Amino acid sequence: MNVGHEIKACALCAAAVFGLAFSAEAAEYDVAAYVWPAYQPEPRWAELGIFGDGKGEWQNLYEAKKRQECDYQGVKPLWGYEDESDPVAVARKIDAATAAGVNVFIYDWYWYGGRPFLENALDKGFLGAKNCERMKFYVMWANHDVTGLWNNKMSTKDGKNDVIWPAKVSDEDFNAIVDRWIKLYFSRPNYYKIDGNPVLSIYDIGGFVKWDGLDKAKSRLAYLRERVKSAGFPGVHLQVVGGYFLVNAKDALPELGVDSFTSYSWNDGTWGQINDKTRPEFTYSEWGEAAVKFHDRYMAGAKAIGAVYFPNLTVGWDTNARYPESETRRIVRNANPDDFARFARHVKSWADANIPANMPKLITVNSWNEWTEGTYLEPDDRFGYGYLNALWNVFGR
Repeated sequence: MNVGHEIKACALCAAAVFGLAFSAEAAEYDVAAYVWPAYQPEPRWAELGIFGDGKGEWQNLYEAKKRQECDYQGVKPLWGYEDESDPVAVARKIDAATAAGVNVFIYDWYWYGGRPFLENALDKGFLGAKNCERMKFYVMWANHDVTGLWNNKMSTKDGKNDVIWPAKVSDEDFNAIVDRWIKLYFSRPNYYKIDGNPVLSIYDIGGFVKWDGLDKAKSRLAYLRERVKSAGFPGVHLQVVGGYFLVNAKDALPELGVDSFTSYSWNDGTWGQINDKTRPEFTYSEWGEAAVKFHDRYMAGAKAIGAVYFPNLTVGWDTNARYPESETRRIVRNANPDDFARFARHVKSWADANIPANMPKLITVNSWNEWTEGTYLEPDDRFGYGYLNALWNVFGR
């Protein structure tokens, strides 16, 4: 870590210790970072035959080999390969996050084969941390199939994209899921709410509809709303992820009662360009310029169905850690804290100008810890605390 990084890191620590951290209650902006809850000894990893070291997907990170001069392979976390189901480790993360201006965590949440998956990071780590109520949190149901994506020994030629655990649920599953959300999460005082309504984010609303058709999707959401009201809330704020879906399939959405949209990352709308081998790989600056142009388009699509669009800020993109050394994936080059801060200021200004006055200024960030996708705020041995410092300069003062 260089001297500049050390100084700023100490400033963040001091802010946390002396009560200068960003307040989750009084924040003008709700800066909400996605959390990938895979850096922990989840028992079900064994069912997938991966991460035998017992550290979860940290194993992909420390086994990764550098493929290109500017990729992320070989990067190391400054805080070490911490177990994110350990409340002591997560308490330190909460201090650093709130000091930098991140006052909400969005936990990816999974359910396969009639059982939850990767819950320990949230249930034991975050909710077990003694300082967890300094932050808000909400869940994003990551309702996508499990393939061989996380197996770094499997290439695309070997069936990496074949489905291992389908995400599709039965009515019985969905009812159990809803009751679990209400009991374990919605009832928490620090669960993120809009107008008193707990926010539920669904990653793949298109898949949710396609499983059993639009009528079944509507009936399941009706059950969700009924159960949430029975629990004493005015309703549920339904947030869906993927602005690109909004633009291309918005006709199916009004009947679902969607309240808001956001993106999981800047891949929404730019995925084809990222993977277009006829053009050079994006630089981070080019990628950001392309991605932020979608904000106005998404806002218009949301307004057309009576919803609001909350903008997204993304740190980077590089998934090579999840692939064999013989297979190189396209990346976004030259991600860096200075350009990230520039786009953070842009997104902040867009939120000021476009989010309705009766809505929170919610900005989603990809992500807190997607290390194996090359998009994380946590400090590393490359930029130190650079990304957290960038957010602090834009939102945390």
